[in-house]
Amino acid sequence: MKSIPEIYGSLVFNDSVMQARLPKDTYKALRKTISEGTHLELDVANVVASAMKEWAIELGATHFTHWFQPMTGVTAEKHDSFISPAGDRVIMEFSGKELVRGEPDASSFPSGGLRATFEARGYTAWDPTSYAFIKDSSLCIPTAFCSYGGQALDKKTPLLRSMDALSAQALRILRLFGDTESKRVITTVGPEQEYFLIDKEMFLKRPDLIYTGRTLIGSRPSKGQELEDHYFVTIKPRVSAFMKELDEELWKLGIPAKTKHNEVAPAQHEMAPIFETTNVGTDHNQLAMELMKTIAGKHGLACLLHEKPFAGVNGSGKHNNWSLATDTGVNLLDPTDNPDERFLLFLTAVIKAVDEYQDLLRVSVASAGNDHRLGANEAPPAIVSVFLGDDLTEILDSIKNGVVFHSRGKTQMGIGAKVLPHFPKDTTDRNRTSPFAFTGNKFEFRMVGSSFSIAGPNFILNTIVAEALSQFADRLEQAADFHAELSALIKENVIAHDRIVYNGNNYSEDWVIEADKRGLSNLKTTIETLPAFIEPGNIEVFTKHNVLAEEEIRSRYEILLDNYSKTIHIEALTILDMVKQEVIPAIFAYESELINLIEKKKAGGYPVSPEDILLGKISELAGCLYKKLEALDNSLLEAKGGEDSLALASFYRYTVFSLMSELRAVVDELEQLVAKKYWPYPSYGDMLFSVVN
Repeated sequence: MKSIPEIYGSLVFNDSVMQARLPKDTYKALRKTISEGTHLELDVANVVASAMKEWAIELGATHFTHWFQPMTGVTAEKHDSFISPAGDRVIMEFSGKELVRGEPDASSFPSGGLRATFEARGYTAWDPTSYAFIKDSSLCIPTAFCSYGGQALDKKTPLLRSMDALSAQALRILRLFGDTESKRVITTVGPEQEYFLIDKEMFLKRPDLIYTGRTLIGSRPSKGQELEDHYFVTIKPRVSAFMKELDEELWKLGIPAKTKHNEVAPAQHEMAPIFETTNVGTDHNQLAMELMKTIAGKHGLACLLHEKPFAGVNGSGKHNNWSLATDTGVNLLDPTDNPDERFLLFLTAVIKAVDEYQDLLRVSVASAGNDHRLGANEAPPAIVSVFLGDDLTEILDSIKNGVVFHSRGKTQMGIGAKVLPHFPKDTTDRNRTSPFAFTGNKFEFRMVGSSFSIAGPNFILNTIVAEALSQFADRLEQAADFHAELSALIKENVIAHDRIVYNGNNYSEDWVIEADKRGLSNLKTTIETLPAFIEPGNIEVFTKHNVLAEEEIRSRYEILLDNYSKTIHIEALTILDMVKQEVIPAIFAYESELINLIEKKKAGGYPVSPEDILLGKISELAGCLYKKLEALDNSLLEAKGGEDSLALASFYRYTVFSLMSELRAVVDELEQLVAKKYWPYPSYGDMLFSVVN
């Protein structure tokens, strides 16, 4: 059996492989393209393609594919074999042109009006900053995806643009501090992935889980998570076997899976990787979610990535741990033992960005699935705020109030001092209720949904921080006295954005009231949130930094609304089918048994029995059920498309979804009354506690 170091990255055309297989000049040119974003000449691409093909074939690959991330939220692949006819035989070929660019049909991918559906051309362009890898006997080449007109049709392109924008503005700041060595500033990310595992046989008996990812009906189990006896408990053998294989397959693909454990809810688990550059971390998280699903099936399990697969039980998020670092290895959000004004400036820039663009951060995590989770006392509320901890807050307060900072046994800090007091890491407890928490040398964005591509939240976060740094650089570059202006700038922004800093309990009702007084937004649903995406000021920040053109922003707005409406529509059709095809016949069957039993008892001289009362309750609920079914059916007939996609999505949220909830309440009450042998679907208890070994 091979060791972890032997298998790690064994399916990746990584730097070590490139060094070993490419001529020195070719390797040097490729590294320059990767690190500096320079153009890659076709002759260099041809050499790289040949080496990549030979390496892939040696590892059993027969095909290649441009692996991209369209606006569907999942990845896409079109596979071509390496074979090329040569008379009565074939040779294996792969050119630089095939490596650098592909042309998949783009007509069936979401475009939000960027292109007509009859126009098919779309292009994939190689992203050399994310290594190629082998999956399912195919060489997978990470690519961006754009339209014939050059507009971004994917999630990767805006992310790459945002990383460039942030790097450019951060370098302006670093140069002012005398850093002439750093050539690039990168963002790093480590997404903690939560998920559920249930028995596959039970999953296949639940059409709602198959079609929508969440249970649309289901009454509470006798036991949930009240005893808090699942968190960090010993991992069951069957789940452990799944996790072991998942780790090994992730490691083969160079994905640094580090942590695994049971989460709070029964059947819920978590996997967390080590930090990587945001682009690579995003690609790796997409692969991780795919592998979770495929490997779970091999173990007789089903992996659920929906934000709220079970009502009344904690849902799943994806904590997006984000930081900034130079290409020379300096973490710009690390206070170190002697934090200085540079750290304070970057910290203040993030605080400013989150405050001024809190609505955009909320947009980045908006979805029908995440609406079930945010604000449910299991995840951050829909109110965006920043947690800093006691010491950092005290430092900022001292700056704001113009007083000397005093800390327990630490040196003093005067306003404008070049060196801040000794500031050890982890000087305060973590705040698990905060949406955006500083955790030592990074920020943890806890609002992201478990099924999300992290590209969206990160390209928005990168862009808004780039804007804050841009404004800082504009001012500081013109300063006659740099340090005096720096001190004034930090103080002004600490005061201006103090409202976004909150270290208390974000779950409390008091915070909701306090946040309103502070003027913070509380966008509770996706429908309330999405219009912020196309506010003039938000469009401006994307266009200014060349992250998204206005037409690309508006297309994404339309895609998000369309996806929301379609999600609720599919859920409504699914619950209607489940109730009509299975629940109602089950009720009839049980009612028939009760009637037979009642008749037998009456024949025996028992005029009234418990069965009479039970039958009466079930019959009354069945009548109510029919009314709710009819109302939901009719609402779908009323739901019509048109040019106003927001109005349609609002109808689905406030009419269709509400009627679904009313129907569910009746069905769940009936589940408590109908004998289990008649109920057609596995119960919550069956699913949440089915993996027993």
